[in-house]
Amino acid sequence: MGHKIKIQRVERGTTKSYYINFPAALAEASQIEKGEEMEWLVEDKNTFVLRRVKAAKPAIKRKNSLT
Repeated sequence: MGHKIKIQRVERGTTKSYYINFPAALAEASQIEKGEEMEWLVEDKNTFVLRRVKAAKPAIKRKNSLT
């Protein structure tokens, strides 16, 4: 499943920035919290990966089953 977004370009004087809006459905499904640090990884010119700086805690606790 994919979500299409558009890149925004903002120019203020001599500086320019590019902004990407992250779809709320993806943020909620991934349990992303306000202020959480993320980083972009560039695999190639067509593939960008967004990764958490600190790993998220699992939503479900699992019991070790040694049978």
